[in-house]
Amino acid sequence: MPGLRILVVDDHKPMRKCLIEFLQKQEEIGEIKEAANGVEALKYLADESFDVMITDIIMPMMDGYTLLAEMKHMQLPSVPKTIVISALSRDDFVMRAIELGASFYMVKSFEMQHLIHHIRELCCTAVHPQPIQAPPAKLVRTIDERLGSLFLTMGIPAHIKGYQFLRYAVKMVVDQPDVINRITKELYPGIAKHFGTSASKVERAIRHAIEVAWNRGRIETLNFAFGCKVCTPEDKPTNGEFIAMLADKLSLEKTA
Repeated sequence: MPGLRILVVDDHKPMRKCLIEFLQKQEEIGEIKEAANGVEALKYLADESFDVMITDIIMPMMDGYTLLAEMKHMQLPSVPKTIVISALSRDDFVMRAIELGASFYMVKSFEMQHLIHHIRELCCTAVHPQPIQAPPAKLVRTIDERLGSLFLTMGIPAHIKGYQFLRYAVKMVVDQPDVINRITKELYPGIAKHFGTSASKVERAIRHAIEVAWNRGRIETLNFAFGCKVCTPEDKPTNGEFIAMLADKLSLEKTA
C-alpha cells in the first residue's frame, strides 16, 4: 500500500529539512514534496494530489492564508488536509486559519510526535506500536495539547482563571465520565481543592471563560471544533454542558 503523500510549505529551509527528515522516518509516509512559498505550493497542487499539506503562515510571494484561500478556488479533485505551523499564536490568527480550512494549527516550536499524531488522526492511519513508556503521562500531554489548541481557537485566553479550571475539569471528566453528573458535589469541589480555592469561585470562573468565548463571537469556530452545530448565539451552554462536550470530543479522539 502506498504511503501518504505530504507537501511541506515553509520558506525557512532548515525548518523544511527538519520536518522532511522526521517524516521520512515514519512508516506510513510515502513521497514528500517541498515548497518555499504559496506560489510554489499551488504549482504542485495543480499537477499532483497530496494527502496532507503542512504550511507556514508568513512566507514571501504568497503567505499561508492566501494559499488556503486559493486552494478553495482551484476545485481540486482531492483537497489535502492542512496543518498550519506558525510562530504566530494570537487567537485571531488561529481562527482565520481554521475558517480557511486548516484542520490543525500548531505553534512553533512543537513536538514532532504531535505532528505525526495529527497526520495519523487526519488520515485515519493505524498508529504503529511504540516502545512501552509511561502511558498516563503521555495521555496527559496529549489532552493538554488538544485542550490548549481548542481553547485558543475558541478565544478563551490562557491568563484567566477559568482557563485552568476548565482544563482540569475536562480531564477529570475524561478520566471519570460519571463525575459530570455530580458537578456541584464533586467536580467543582475537586477542582477547588486542587487549586486551593472555593467551589463557588470555580463555578464563576468557568462561567466567565465561556462568556468570553461567546462575547468574542466564536460560535462558528466552536461548531467547527466540535464537528457539528452544537451552539448558537442564543443558546449558550451551561458549564456542565460545555465541559461534557469537550470531554466527549477528547474521549472520542482518544478511542478513534
